[in-house]
Amino acid sequence: MTDFLPGLELGGLFYQEAVRPILAAAYPDLDYAAALIGYGSDVIGFDTPISTDHMWGPRLYLFVTEADLPRRDAVFQTLRQQLPVSFRGYSTHFGSPDGIGVRLLQPVERGPVDPLIWIQTPQQFCLDYLGLDPLAGLTARDWLTLPEHKLLSLTAGRVYHDGPGELTAVRAALAYYPADVWLYLLAAQWGRIVEEEAFVGRTGDVGDELGSRVIAGRLVQALMKLAFLLERQYAPYSKWFGSAFARLACAPALTPPLEGALAAEGWGEREGYLSAAYEMAARLHNGLGITAPLDPTVRPYYGRPYLTLFAERFADATRAAIVDEEVRGWPLLGGIDQVSDCVPLVTHASLARKMVVLY
Repeated sequence: MTDFLPGLELGGLFYQEAVRPILAAAYPDLDYAAALIGYGSDVIGFDTPISTDHMWGPRLYLFVTEADLPRRDAVFQTLRQQLPVSFRGYSTHFGSPDGIGVRLLQPVERGPVDPLIWIQTPQQFCLDYLGLDPLAGLTARDWLTLPEHKLLSLTAGRVYHDGPGELTAVRAALAYYPADVWLYLLAAQWGRIVEEEAFVGRTGDVGDELGSRVIAGRLVQALMKLAFLLERQYAPYSKWFGSAFARLACAPALTPPLEGALAAEGWGEREGYLSAAYEMAARLHNGLGITAPLDPTVRPYYGRPYLTLFAERFADATRAAIVDEEVRGWPLLGGIDQVSDCVPLVTHASLARKMVVLY
């Protein structure tokens, strides 16, 4: 058994001890960046030994300049011939891709190996992964078509070397949403809570316990997503959403009422836990100072016996804080992740970019 090394650590060692010496000897004039970014649980620091069963191992992206792109094949062939067949107990050879492109570690006794090392320019990578080049400038509409988990995967990970500096510039350009885009997304997320905050009680009141639970689950998810926005942190996709939420500064206080809402036996108890979570989120919002302070307490819903925050107060005030008149005037649809959780839509750049027509 090989002792598990997190992918970011393994990638760094692989670059420093195996890849870098080869490049330094064979291509001393090559201007490149080496990084582990993009897809993968390892990139955002959530990989475990189970992660090693596919598309995981000693792997890297090498980003070269446009001038050096013609040497890409030669560089790759040199690495194939000279890399060791294993590194830190893991094979450096990956088998052929299956029907959906997945490759598995495959031990071999001798080289050449087929490593998971991709060589391209940062611009090519971004065009493939995002559908646009961040260094060409992003409009507010462009930002709304960029799936959040992809923004996280490009700004997380680790850069082991960046000679040209372009990769560092890309990551800086994507570090977080511009102020008006962030406010728009925040207002839209408050709007998601507005839509259903009274329904946990209304469904429960007519005996629809299952419906009440389902709506409570959606509201818990909406509050968690709101927490990421309030802390200006990109959220990962669903597999690691809860794990990443647990790392937020507000998680220790917010987790108990959210868990309580999901575990509650009746709608009254469920509503009580959600009310506590609403009030915590409201106080976090007020603490940012982006709007005038708003009353963070819940109150009956238009005389009905259901407690709500009347979250539209927070949505409206946040929208009013947006400086750009065009952005302020958009309907509160939110970004692509708020509009839909359809996996193909938020996975394929060509589809995601079509969402720009909504704005």
